[in-house]
Amino acid sequence: MSQFITVQVGQCGNQIGSAFWPLALHEYGIQTTSGGVNLLKVQRNHVKHINDLSNAFPSFFHVPVNTSDNLYFEDVADLNKAKVKARQAVLIDMEDSVVSRFKQGPLRQLFDQTCIVTNYPGSGNNWAIGYHVHGREYHDRIEESIRHVVEKCDRLHGFLLMHSLGGGTGSGLGTATLKLLKDYYSHVERVVSCVYPANIQDTITAPYNTLLATQELIEHATCVFPVENKALLDICNIQMNKRENTNQMNYNASCKPFHDMNSIIANKLLHLTSGSRFPGSLNMDMNEVATNLVPYPRLHYIFSSISPITLSAPNMCTMQETKLDPLQSNSVVLAAAHIARGNTTLTDIKRNIERHTFITIHKYMDLKKHISLKAKKTFSIYVNVMQKYRIWKKQILLDYK
Repeated sequence: MSQFITVQVGQCGNQIGSAFWPLALHEYGIQTTSGGVNLLKVQRNHVKHINDLSNAFPSFFHVPVNTSDNLYFEDVADLNKAKVKARQAVLIDMEDSVVSRFKQGPLRQLFDQTCIVTNYPGSGNNWAIGYHVHGREYHDRIEESIRHVVEKCDRLHGFLLMHSLGGGTGSGLGTATLKLLKDYYSHVERVVSCVYPANIQDTITAPYNTLLATQELIEHATCVFPVENKALLDICNIQMNKRENTNQMNYNASCKPFHDMNSIIANKLLHLTSGSRFPGSLNMDMNEVATNLVPYPRLHYIFSSISPITLSAPNMCTMQETKLDPLQSNSVVLAAAHIARGNTTLTDIKRNIERHTFITIHKYMDLKKHISLKAKKTFSIYVNVMQKYRIWKKQILLDYK
């Protein structure tokens, strides 16, 4: 099956990774107590299909040749005994407070120390320091770590890049790493899951970091799945406020900060890649997302929502990951995808798609009617904005130097 390489950059990216790897193990029925995640009761039925799980296990993990015939692991101790490694993981951060948890946690033996790049004291919440200073200084070391992981892959399908846009390392070094991936592996998919900051931030440079990083994402990413901090927080708060959901309240009181928010992003990435990792006659490959949903190379921001949401405690709901209504009166839907995972039928999928067919066709015809009138005006506005952006960016770099 297809293999993916995860690149975790910055504090936020590595915190997402701390939720991603336990959930990835749970998909294969492996019990882990890392981070307090307990989803095994949801994934337990997957053990019945052990042959399919064995074929998909190398998508994220490397199994030595002498144990490749027996891939039934029950817990982390079995993984350590078999010397299983999360070979498709590159951890990057310019301060090692979060990365050190990987080195000391229950899953510490899964990660290759040669694929961990850290520094001190960080990027100072400055995009320019992360992109230009650390990007140049650690370019060769990051490239060597990624090459070391790529050479161990037999069927590399894509890179999963996780980072935030509000800080210095995530926005600056994260986009510098993305540019590196495009330069050296332009034929490989580059899927970015980035976290946009909330409207109220304690860091004054967050809006500037976000704007500068967004420009790099437009230029170098294959697909971008933006996530908003406020939307994730609202999802978790709704679950906590439900009277019947005492399990969630008790769990949130004992878990690490932001762990449920990170688990939502981790589940999204696992669902998106499941069609490429597990066998099935109706499976969707990851490259089909970019082929069918991206009309132009630079127009690759994809709005995403998940239903049902499964957090670390036993509860389910339907939530959007961005505070945006794609079906409002002044919006136009250019492309849409309904991706289902599990025991579903074509009839159920068709019924759900038909609910939005009329609205989508109506908006498309409205777009077709008015696009000739608005094209010149939109293009002139875009040119003016980009000219001002380039002048502003040049001035920032001159002031920084």
